[in-house]
Amino acid sequence: MNTRPPVLPQEAALDERDGRYLRQAIALADRARERGNRPFGALIVSAQGRLMAEASNANGESGDCTAHAELSAIRLASPLFDRQELAGATLYSSAEPCVMCAGAIFWSAIGRVVYGIDAVRLRVFRGERLDQKDAELSCRDVFDASSHAIECIGPALIAEASASHEGAWKR
Repeated sequence: MNTRPPVLPQEAALDERDGRYLRQAIALADRARERGNRPFGALIVSAQGRLMAEASNANGESGDCTAHAELSAIRLASPLFDRQELAGATLYSSAEPCVMCAGAIFWSAIGRVVYGIDAVRLRVFRGERLDQKDAELSCRDVFDASSHAIECIGPALIAEASASHEGAWKR
């Protein structure tokens, strides 16, 4: 049994644009929580700064275990924009994308991801309940296996992104 504390990733510095959009994703996470869902939000922004899609987690409302914010935003954007436009886009997520969402990012061809709280810190909020655990695989592991480049920046704005999770998880 490994009793060493987890290694916490360093916080990434963001420029003004990335900070603004990541804060919007965090606000979407807060709205998800207000509606009784787990606190996650995501948006997709084109290279020209146009909002392509935004979504909040909707697990609680929908009963759909795949209603994650990132996947929902991709489902909204992918029928409207071709893969070349998505390749130039950035997905902003309030938290590090899970394995399922990282796979959807790969399949959509989105070329850049910026996220808030990392999975290691998020696991502290989730606790040891089996229904709250995730596959302990970083989104970077999925992106590194991709046939196309996916730039990944995060964790960032950790304190702001963490606030959405304070008291939100069952112990």
